[in-house]
Amino acid sequence: MSVLKELFQKNASTLVSMFLLVALPVLGSSSLTFLLYRNQELLLQLTPAQTALYFVVIAFTMAFAFTPTTFVALVTGFYFSWAGLPGMVVAYALAALVGYQIATSLDHGRMLSFLRHFPKADAVMRELKTESWQLIILTRISPVLPFALMTFVLAVMRIDRRKFLLASVVGMLPRSLFFYWLGTKAQDVISLVSDPDTGTAGKLLVIGLIIVSVFGLYYLFNRALKRALNRGTEKTVEK
Repeated sequence: MSVLKELFQKNASTLVSMFLLVALPVLGSSSLTFLLYRNQELLLQLTPAQTALYFVVIAFTMAFAFTPTTFVALVTGFYFSWAGLPGMVVAYALAALVGYQIATSLDHGRMLSFLRHFPKADAVMRELKTESWQLIILTRISPVLPFALMTFVLAVMRIDRRKFLLASVVGMLPRSLFFYWLGTKAQDVISLVSDPDTGTAGKLLVIGLIIVSVFGLYYLFNRALKRALNRGTEKTVEK
């Protein structure tokens, strides 16, 4: 059996799920933009129970990749102002937890087992797990890395759940607060979600977060690779 064939046969559910987590946010945000266009007062004057339900619903839509987290931050900031921020943070944490549980249930450790065919890749993965706090934060602060997909990948790596949840919330806060603030300042929700005016300072912030994420991840992977190679060399010498 070829390695590629084995990858698809033993990890079909994992690979299909990862593909859907990339494709669904585009479909979901387009559909919700149309819904808001037809019903711009949909989220106005909600009762406390309805507001709580809203945050539960968006937690699940983010977990299943139906709504991008940036889209949710913009819309929530627009309709709920700063009073809705605690609910937004709780929704993020719930989305991360739900996504983590789903990923581990679908994968059952099969992807890590498959990586054992590639000793170097397996060794690098194990080294990265020792720096999971930094890894999670760096994947969360980037506005271009899909929330649900990164949740799935990190869960497949079998990172400790408590550390995963705490680092996810911490990592999401910088970009989420910025887009939430944009939502509170907007005058029209359709213009906001279609083309949010981040301004020069906002664009620099987004670019800065992307640069920190990219170079930070590169540094972590490079350091993990060097440590894995050094360990492999030490074991060879011992033999």
